[in-house]
Amino acid sequence: MTDRRPDPSGDPGHSQVGADIWPPLEMPDDVRRMGLTRNTVEGAWVEFAANLNPRKPSHQLVAWIVLAIFVVPVLLSILDLLG
Repeated sequence: MTDRRPDPSGDPGHSQVGADIWPPLEMPDDVRRMGLTRNTVEGAWVEFAANLNPRKPSHQLVAWIVLAIFVVPVLLSILDLLG
Protein backbone atom coordinates (compact mmCIF):
# COMPACT_ATOMS: atom_id res chain seq x y z
CA MET A 1 0.00 0.00 0.00
CA THR A 2 1.33 3.44 -0.86
CA ASP A 3 1.37 6.55 1.27
CA ARG A 4 -1.18 8.97 -0.23
CA ARG A 5 -0.58 11.90 2.11
CA PRO A 6 0.52 15.17 0.54
CA ASP A 7 4.15 16.14 0.80
CA PRO A 8 5.05 18.92 3.27
CA SER A 9 4.41 21.64 0.65
CA GLY A 10 0.79 20.49 0.35
CA ASP A 11 1.23 19.31 -3.23
CA PRO A 12 -0.18 15.76 -3.54
CA GLY A 13 2.61 14.71 -5.88
CA HIS A 14 1.79 16.65 -9.04
CA SER A 15 4.74 18.11 -10.86
CA GLN A 16 4.96 21.37 -12.76
CA VAL A 17 2.01 23.09 -11.15
CA GLY A 18 0.42 25.49 -13.61
CA ALA A 19 2.25 24.15 -16.66
CA ASP A 20 0.32 23.77 -19.91
CA ILE A 21 -0.55 20.10 -20.18
CA TRP A 22 -1.90 20.48 -23.71
CA PRO A 23 -0.29 23.43 -25.40
CA PRO A 24 -2.47 24.91 -28.13
CA LEU A 25 -1.85 23.54 -31.60
CA GLU A 26 -0.47 25.73 -34.29
CA MET A 27 -3.31 26.23 -36.72
CA PRO A 28 -2.25 25.75 -40.35
CA ASP A 29 -1.71 28.95 -42.31
CA ASP A 30 -4.70 28.37 -44.60
CA VAL A 31 -6.99 27.90 -41.59
CA ARG A 32 -5.72 31.11 -40.00
CA ARG A 33 -6.20 32.99 -43.29
CA MET A 34 -9.85 31.95 -43.23
CA GLY A 35 -10.12 33.56 -39.80
CA LEU A 36 -10.61 30.37 -37.83
CA THR A 37 -9.25 30.08 -34.32
CA ARG A 38 -9.79 27.54 -31.58
CA ASN A 39 -12.48 29.91 -30.25
CA THR A 40 -14.73 29.55 -33.30
CA VAL A 41 -16.96 26.52 -33.84
CA GLU A 42 -15.31 25.55 -37.10
CA GLY A 43 -11.83 26.16 -35.72
CA ALA A 44 -12.61 23.98 -32.72
CA TRP A 45 -13.64 21.17 -35.09
CA VAL A 46 -10.38 21.59 -37.02
CA GLU A 47 -8.38 21.47 -33.80
CA PHE A 48 -10.34 18.43 -32.57
CA ALA A 49 -9.71 16.55 -35.82
CA ALA A 50 -6.04 17.53 -35.83
CA ASN A 51 -5.60 16.07 -32.35
CA LEU A 52 -6.86 12.61 -33.36
CA ASN A 53 -4.05 10.08 -33.56
CA PRO A 54 -4.62 7.52 -36.35
CA ARG A 55 -2.55 4.89 -34.48
CA LYS A 56 -4.97 4.78 -31.55
CA PRO A 57 -8.03 2.55 -32.11
CA SER A 58 -10.23 4.75 -29.91
CA HIS A 59 -9.34 7.79 -32.02
CA GLN A 60 -10.13 5.84 -35.19
CA LEU A 61 -13.53 4.97 -33.75
CA VAL A 62 -14.21 8.61 -32.90
CA ALA A 63 -13.19 9.65 -36.42
CA TRP A 64 -15.61 7.13 -37.97
CA ILE A 65 -18.43 8.28 -35.68
CA VAL A 66 -17.83 11.95 -36.56
CA LEU A 67 -17.73 11.04 -40.25
CA ALA A 68 -21.05 9.21 -39.92
CA ILE A 69 -22.58 12.19 -38.12
CA PHE A 70 -21.73 14.40 -41.08
CA VAL A 71 -22.37 11.97 -43.95
CA VAL A 72 -25.63 10.29 -42.89
CA PRO A 73 -27.75 13.50 -43.00
CA VAL A 74 -26.36 14.33 -46.45
CA LEU A 75 -27.21 10.86 -47.74
CA LEU A 76 -30.70 11.03 -46.24
CA SER A 77 -31.26 14.40 -47.92
CA ILE A 78 -30.14 13.03 -51.28
CA LEU A 79 -32.44 10.01 -50.90
CA ASP A 80 -35.32 12.32 -49.99
CA LEU A 81 -34.71 14.41 -53.12
CA LEU A 82 -34.55 11.33 -55.34
CA GLY A 83 -37.52 9.53 -53.99
